[in-house]
Parts: sequence; C-alpha cells; structure tokens
Amino acid sequence: MLYWILYPLRESASIFNLFSYITFRAAGATFTALVIMFTTGPFVIRFLKKHQIGQTVRDDGPQSHMKKEGTPTMGGLLILLSVLIPVLLWGRLGNRYLLVVLFSTVWMGLIGLLDDYLKVVRHCSKGLIGRYKLAGQFVLGIALGAWLCFSPVVPGANTPDPSLIPSVRTIDLESAEGIDISSTETTVPFFKDIRIDLGLFYIFFVALVLAGSSNAVNLTDGLDGLATGVSLISIITFGVMAYLLGHVKFADYLQFSYLPGMGEVSIFAGSMAGACLGFLWFNTPPASVFMGDTGSLALGGAIGSMAVVTKNELLLFLVGGVFVMEVLSVILQVGWFKKTGRRVFRMAPIHHHFELCGWMESKVVVRFWIIAVILGLLGLITLKIR
Repeated sequence: MLYWILYPLRESASIFNLFSYITFRAAGATFTALVIMFTTGPFVIRFLKKHQIGQTVRDDGPQSHMKKEGTPTMGGLLILLSVLIPVLLWGRLGNRYLLVVLFSTVWMGLIGLLDDYLKVVRHCSKGLIGRYKLAGQFVLGIALGAWLCFSPVVPGANTPDPSLIPSVRTIDLESAEGIDISSTETTVPFFKDIRIDLGLFYIFFVALVLAGSSNAVNLTDGLDGLATGVSLISIITFGVMAYLLGHVKFADYLQFSYLPGMGEVSIFAGSMAGACLGFLWFNTPPASVFMGDTGSLALGGAIGSMAVVTKNELLLFLVGGVFVMEVLSVILQVGWFKKTGRRVFRMAPIHHHFELCGWMESKVVVRFWIIAVILGLLGLITLKIR
C-alpha cells in the first residue's frame, strides 16, 4: 500500500525513492511487525487470561510442564496480526508469490484457530479431528499445486519494474532470461543442472510439503520458545533466498533460475521474522503466552509455501532439519513400540527426551536454535556450492 501511495512522490522528494528498494521495505515490515507485537501483545494476553483461554497440559507429558497449566494460548493470533498488517502496508500486493505465501499462512492459521477454539473454549479434548485438519491442509496444498502447474510463470511476464532494482538498471530487463525452470520441476540441492520434473504429481507433492511442514512445526511446539525460534531461523533463510533468486544479478552469479518478482517474498519474510522475534519476548521461559495450533500451523504454512514458491522444496529437509528430526523421532518411537513394545526415546518428540535426560528446558531450546542456525547457513551455502 505504501509503495503505491508514496513511491510516486519521488519526483517531489527523492527520499520516497527508498520505497523502490525491497531491502528498505523488508526492514520496514520487520520493524512494523515488532511494534504491533509489542503494543498489542499485553492486551491480548490480558484478554486471554480474563476469559480463561488457557493451555491444557497432558498428564503423560514431563511433570515439569504441569506448572504451565492455564497459561494463555491461541497467541498465534498475535503472529497473524503482526504479519498481515505489515505485508499489506509494505508489500506490492499484485505480486503472485507474496499473495501465495500470505494466503497459505492465514489459511493454516485459521485451521489451527478452529482446533484451538474447540480445545480451549468448547473443551473438546481432541480439538479438530485429525482427518479434518489434514483435509484442510491438503485442500490448500492441492489448490496451490494446481495453480502453479496450470498458471505457470511466463518468462518476462512478471519482470519487475526496473525502478525496483536501482542497482541493476543498466540491465535490459525485457531481454532478461527470466524463469527457466518448469512449473512442475523442483531443484535438487548442491546440483545446478539436476532437476526433478514431477509432472502432475507435483500437485500432490506440494500438498505433502505444506501438510508436512505445518504438522512438523506443530510437533516442535512443545517447549517455551522452541518452535518460534527455529521457525524464525528457517523463515529468514528462505527470505534471503527469495531476495537473491528474484534479483537478476544475484541469480546470474549463483547460476540459479531467475525468478521474476520473487524478491517481494522477502517482505513477507521480514514481517514474519519481526512477528516471531516479538512473540519470543512473551514466549521465552517461563512463557506468558503459547502460540497454540493457531501459530504453529501458520508458521509451518509460511515455511512450506516459501519453500514451494522458491522451488526449494527438497532443501526444506535441510533448512528445516530440526522439524524433520522431531517428526522422525515420533515415527521411530511409535513404529518401534508397536513392533517390540519398547521405546527408542524416553519420550517423543525428541525435545522431551532430552528434558527427561536432565537437560533444562532453556538448554534444549537454545541448543536446538543453534542447530537450526547451522542448518540455515548450510541451506544458504547450497546456493553457491552447486
């Protein structure tokens, strides 16, 4: 919105030319998200406490978590609010990639909101039935996959306004190569010439990525600040990738397919990063509020959709390695127990295993953050080592 209002004024005052820079608008979106989170957070937390919208702690979990009973939940609403407003303010809303990741995040967040509402307001212990939750996730994934398949990017059709990339104005954008990757292909990390064309199966593949990422973040959301911090790192990583792949010079230097207009996704990444960083203020141990499924499913939808639009679906397994580790620990635990009657871990997901091994909750969280940072850096390195 601000781009369309203020950028035309650059002829009168050169300062408004700043709105042509994606980096400036991403920074503005990040700061706006932080301000919204810090100003609305206390009010929302008090509202949740007043209406007794609190977390229910399972009896079969670590006993140290029993003291968290009644902590306000559904804090994911704060995240959604802190992302939606900055994107509307700082983004170019005609950009297809920006709209995709924003819609995916809100859609997943609404599924989580319904689940939280049934659990904490209507006191339905199981919340939204699992198959209905999966159905909602797959509907989004199939719709997004089909749209990407049958509404492909045409080289040059989404070439950005030259004024948006002042540093490369000397490049003839009309003759730029544009995207040279099929709509049904996915890139393979570390290999620049190897791509996998999934054909129509790509639609189902996108659905699996979105459902998998959202549920993986949901499983990780078991300790104060864990899912928020790990998600923040993954989102920043994919945000940097989006900016680089949407920039003619950087894409050419990295020998990666130039994705016209992809840079706008970094506006969303900035908003989400600011929202997560602000939410950590209230979510660090001992947490004043939990994000609930509203937040965890929204974060998973954001990460998954960013991986899809940047054509880095397979790289998600590396960048989101902490989430993968959490999911695999549950699969191993359940599968081995059914087969042998014994457990692989003291408790799954794996963050609870380390708690029961004697690690303090904060130690588990910070060490998982460190692992996420390492994996995020490795993910960025793959753009050059190809």
